[in-house]
Amino acid sequence: MLTVEGLESAYGDSRILFGIDLSVAKGEVVTLLGRNGMGKTTTVKSIFGLLKPRAGRILIDGEDMAGRPSHLVARRGLGLVPEGRQVFPTLSVEENLVATHRGGKSAKWTLEAVYRLFPRLKERRRNGGDQLSGGEQQMLAIGRALMTNPRLVVLDEATEGLAPLIREEIWACLRAIKDEGEAILVIDKNVDALARFADRHVVIEKGRVVWTGTTAALRQAPEVKDRFLHV
Repeated sequence: MLTVEGLESAYGDSRILFGIDLSVAKGEVVTLLGRNGMGKTTTVKSIFGLLKPRAGRILIDGEDMAGRPSHLVARRGLGLVPEGRQVFPTLSVEENLVATHRGGKSAKWTLEAVYRLFPRLKERRRNGGDQLSGGEQQMLAIGRALMTNPRLVVLDEATEGLAPLIREEIWACLRAIKDEGEAILVIDKNVDALARFADRHVVIEKGRVVWTGTTAALRQAPEVKDRFLHV
């Protein structure tokens, strides 16, 4: 449902992406891997219209959305969990979730469905966004994206800065989202955890795709992790 072809992006005169190619099919989990500063977040910003690409195509169900406004990208079924979570601090948990709900009462992802996925959010539903822990804020950011009832969820730095137990909880929730049939594009540094439920992986280095393959292929290629992912 998402195909990125020859994506090139820059900030002013500084080119960041040099022909990125990747795709995500319906119900598939794909990771975008690489060290810090290699272009992962720039790729996400370009997909969502937060940064206008210089070249390339971003196809959603075959329609080129490159350079289109973010709200039009969202309407095509893409939901974003941004780096840094960016929850609304002065709104309650419930207000954060309701604010983005789309799809009506017949939608799969409702307030009740998100609370079943994240019981802790239900417990904290009257608390403000700035009264949550980092893990709770990440749960809220994921729930907020799900409330748009997307067909593809994109997570930028899914578990950055979270304690190990909270990271495991986030991974379990992502597996549950996959079981619901959602497609997922996820950026994170915890390669071994991602490999437990992801279908394919795309590795980028200095704005270029340097390796792509299945989880089985990644496990059989330790040199990929050593060369492109380890600090």
